[in-house]
Amino acid sequence: MDLFLGIDIGTSSSKGVLVTGQGRVLARAGRDHRTSTPHPGWVEHDADGVWWADFLALTRELAGAAGSTDGGRLAGLAVSGIGPVLLPADGAGRPLRPAILYGVDTRAGAEIAELTGELGAEEILRRGGTPLSTQAVGPKIRWLAKHEPAVWDRTEMLLMASSYLVHRLTGEYVLDHHSASQCDPMYDQNALDWARDWAAVVAPGLALPALAWPTEVVGTVTAEAARETGLPHGLPVTAGTVDAWAEATSVGVREPGDVMVMYGTTMFLIQVLSRPNPHPGLWTTSGVFPGTRSLAAGMATSGAVTDWLRRLVGGEFATLVEEAAAVPAGSRGLLLVPYFAGERTPIFDPDARGMIAGLTLSHGRAELYRAALEGIAYGVRHNLEVMRSAGGQAKRLVAVGGGTQGGLWTQIVTDVTGEEQQVPTETIGACLGDALLAAVATGVDVDPAAWNPVGHTVAPVADRKARYDEFYRHYRDLYPATADVAHFLAAEQHAADPNH
Repeated sequence: MDLFLGIDIGTSSSKGVLVTGQGRVLARAGRDHRTSTPHPGWVEHDADGVWWADFLALTRELAGAAGSTDGGRLAGLAVSGIGPVLLPADGAGRPLRPAILYGVDTRAGAEIAELTGELGAEEILRRGGTPLSTQAVGPKIRWLAKHEPAVWDRTEMLLMASSYLVHRLTGEYVLDHHSASQCDPMYDQNALDWARDWAAVVAPGLALPALAWPTEVVGTVTAEAARETGLPHGLPVTAGTVDAWAEATSVGVREPGDVMVMYGTTMFLIQVLSRPNPHPGLWTTSGVFPGTRSLAAGMATSGAVTDWLRRLVGGEFATLVEEAAAVPAGSRGLLLVPYFAGERTPIFDPDARGMIAGLTLSHGRAELYRAALEGIAYGVRHNLEVMRSAGGQAKRLVAVGGGTQGGLWTQIVTDVTGEEQQVPTETIGACLGDALLAAVATGVDVDPAAWNPVGHTVAPVADRKARYDEFYRHYRDLYPATADVAHFLAAEQHAADPNH
């Protein structure tokens, strides 16, 4: 019996799964870890201390489970990870500094403006499919060259979480098309290849990785990696990809009109497209399967806000959810804007700031917690509306991630948007999608619906939608009305840290 391993390195935890070729989960494992925030706007991971350490712990545990399976043998491995990220490495693939994470890291604001001015906003959108933002890798490369020239001078490889693991396992320097398409402005969406002329402007002299699709085997586990990990020597390894796209794969988001809504540390939405359709408020990227495209939106925070609030007011998540469920829609007159780490789509403003409007002495933690869930739901609705304006008609919403547990958050998002959400049977996340990609890459005829069928559907409550419509209108008014104040406060925060 062929078995497949999927490993995902997330923002705050890593997860792995061992499955059969029919998608039956035999074992799962997880490890928590922390991000580093050395300065305001900086968010980093230690590649060796977090990514590789977690990978070793998970694979050793899951490989042991595979060894105890009667007649089972490992037949393929796929990895995914947070992205896009920038990990500069030397010629041997050794990290030269901590990895600079995706759009939650906002240090490269000046470089975004510089590159946009040099290359032209319209041409960047036409060729790359996405405006430059904190999500883009290109401006972070320029930041590195400008602010850490000693590191840049030694940089010979551009790695991400998945490609770093692939390199350590196989020795191959390769990046999947989807991850590359988020290296704006260095990837040409129309050609599905590196934009080498722009790459020479952004990263002069840097050798770019070979490109492959996440469904392709790019190498096998070396003898050295086998000794270190306990994996079989010669095990096929796929190109890997960014975690959110692997998670979309895990729940069968493959057809035009399918939308994944991922409830995690950040909120992320992915919609499959039949053709590229660039929009200045969204990301247009290459997809997971050869030749496919996707439209994506991402909020800078979601679970990060609810976790911050939990730590601030005390209590366990289950208790806070129970208390918030007893509060009526509208949180007794509270509105929360969740821009606590700036905001990504659709406003692309790293200096936006969070806000809680309507506070009185009568409000308690239950109202605050519900207002946080509602504020994130308003952000989801805003992004879905922009997706529709870009021609991405949502036909099926699938909810995934840890935030689907308990039911309150998904119900609030459904009531705010008026859209049903399907919740799959398995919510283990991207690692299940990785295992599916490993199976596909090694020739297994996979039925995604059989791997992870729908568990239940969340339907909107009609009278709540009408109430939320009014709150949503005021939510949309708050950011433009207070942007100048937020920018002033952000500037004060930056000034307080001379290393920003």
